[in-house]
Amino acid sequence: MKKYLRKKSAAVLAAAVFITSLFTGCGKGYRHISHEQAAEMMKADKSVIVVDVRNRDEYEKKHIVGAILVPIEDIREGRLDAIPDKDSTLLLYCWTGRRSEDSAELLAGYGYKYVYEFGGLVDWKGAVEGDEAARTETDPPSP
Repeated sequence: MKKYLRKKSAAVLAAAVFITSLFTGCGKGYRHISHEQAAEMMKADKSVIVVDVRNRDEYEKKHIVGAILVPIEDIREGRLDAIPDKDSTLLLYCWTGRRSEDSAELLAGYGYKYVYEFGGLVDWKGAVEGDEAARTETDPPSP
């Protein structure tokens, strides 16, 4: 009877860990967070590195204030000189969230320990800078 209960307890524990990992991002090696959580992390810890994974043209048009550019192409090819410390806290974003998610998975695979992905600039409410940062919704698109 004790052996049965031990096996049953182990199975329940394993299931609980698995289900928890699905909802917390564990197992992926990175964690998805909200824009609000990312903004709080930026405010609370100035050593956080905000990483824009889009291309240079997109970055120059508009990016989050203080963000560095590490295009997803560089990440795919392992060109990571801009983020040499694998213990750094990295907050990744792109335009809609797809490239930042892919980049987060790659960086976690390279051994970066504190990788957070918070989606896209398209929904960002915080400060931005760049060539098109001051444009409003009524401004005509640039050529």
